[in-house]
Amino acid sequence: MKKEIYSFEKLQFSKLFKTYVSDFSKLGDFYCCDPFNERDVQQKADSIQGEPLHKKYVEALSLYHKDLGISQGGQLKKLDSPNALAIVTGQQLGIYGGPLYTVYKTLTTILLAKQWEAKLNRPVVPVFWLADEDHDFDEVAWFGIPGNEDLEKIKYESELTKFPVSEYTLDGSLESFKKDLAERIYETDFSDELWTIFNSSFTKGKTFAAAFAQMIDSLFGKYGLLVAGSNFKPVKALVTETFKTSILKSSIADEALAEKTAQIDKNFHSQVTLGDSNLFYMCGEQGRVKIERGEKEWKAGDYSWGEDELIAIIESNPERFSPNVFLRPVVQDKLLPTLGYVAGPGEVAYYAQMKDFYPVFDLEMPVIFPRLSVTLLESSIGRILEKLPFELYQFGYRIEDLETEYVELTETRDIESVFNDWKEKLNTISKDPVKIVTEIDGSLEGMAGKTLSGFENELDKLKGRVYRSVKQQEQTQLQRIRRAKAQLYPDSGLQERQVSFMYFMNKYGVDLWDQLLELFEGEELNLAEHHIISL
Repeated sequence: MKKEIYSFEKLQFSKLFKTYVSDFSKLGDFYCCDPFNERDVQQKADSIQGEPLHKKYVEALSLYHKDLGISQGGQLKKLDSPNALAIVTGQQLGIYGGPLYTVYKTLTTILLAKQWEAKLNRPVVPVFWLADEDHDFDEVAWFGIPGNEDLEKIKYESELTKFPVSEYTLDGSLESFKKDLAERIYETDFSDELWTIFNSSFTKGKTFAAAFAQMIDSLFGKYGLLVAGSNFKPVKALVTETFKTSILKSSIADEALAEKTAQIDKNFHSQVTLGDSNLFYMCGEQGRVKIERGEKEWKAGDYSWGEDELIAIIESNPERFSPNVFLRPVVQDKLLPTLGYVAGPGEVAYYAQMKDFYPVFDLEMPVIFPRLSVTLLESSIGRILEKLPFELYQFGYRIEDLETEYVELTETRDIESVFNDWKEKLNTISKDPVKIVTEIDGSLEGMAGKTLSGFENELDKLKGRVYRSVKQQEQTQLQRIRRAKAQLYPDSGLQERQVSFMYFMNKYGVDLWDQLLELFEGEELNLAEHHIISL
């Protein structure tokens, strides 16, 4: 296993993200501090002190873990230290773990926590925040497998839910999904061990939250990774004041988001469209419905309240409320002593909208660390790339454009002109011999001409063979192009966003992520460039 770096500039990332990793000074107005400046991070760490709410959250997490079926006493004890800090990441609860970037976020969090614990000489806990409030079932219920032609997505087919995915119970359709998946990723020397791990977590009757938590704990708990979340009644009770503030100061919060969003849109593109509220309500059969502000009242689905009435419901039943994409980080950072958040490119972009939103809740934005961005290069694909005239980023082109460009690049010989020139030279050098033969015996003139014509016919046959050979070679290369694209840019997106990480574990071993972690340990973590890892 070896790694090389590759510039983000050539890859399919937003202008804002590329600026973030290459010239942070241009974005200083949108973030609290530079993640690549050690002094900035140090100052941020110095400003964070233990809060009473942090200790209460540790107690609630103990109950939450019991509900999820995991035990993380060591991690909780470390987080309960008076001067503890947290490096946090989070992700949706994908079936069997989700795409590769879930692992890359996790590894980044573990590596940064270890790195900053040594630099700061205080406990730094890596935390994986379950996206247990999210309700987009379609986003989590698929498994991506790269093929020779394109990405294959296997769907977990089940009755959709309007409630948070974390509450959804894995049902009988899991077995058919697993059977379908096992047939498509094929059996390897690692399959038995792999299925032992995933069968112990993803089983019928468990919630998505419990299954995902047990899976992530089994893979990364040994590195001190703490599982956290908020969709749990004792936790919601701790953020009642945050929910109330989102209503009572909604105008101030909206203005803070709107102003920063407008500033971003002058030179970049804002990630998240703003709404009337940052809170959802669990509306019985209607599920998780956004709360919207009317002229004189607040509404959610068929429900409506005056402001005082809504505040009273939040106080008495905070578990009925759920934060949106902007309020979720605030809830997270109210509960944890967050030094930094490990974000994907899209998250980096929407955090830019939030710098003035945090102070509405008496908080300051944490350091936003970009996650590791990685392409895994299998040896067979590496050998193909050696024979092709393309860089990694070019495989993001349409396959038709790649094939056309390849044909144009490789058509260096004009076969037609080669054979025309050959015939001309044959006719030229044949004039004298034909003349001599004719002078010796005039009756042989026809035979001489027929012989020359035969030479030309044989050249035509040879030309046809050459054309077929070139076409065959071209088709072989075009097949290689399609295969490389399917592996490196499946469905025209980067591998890390499309391929499920379990796929690579099945091919290269359940300890693959341990090996990757070891590869990056012992050196300053480079988060400003993409990494190509040769397997």
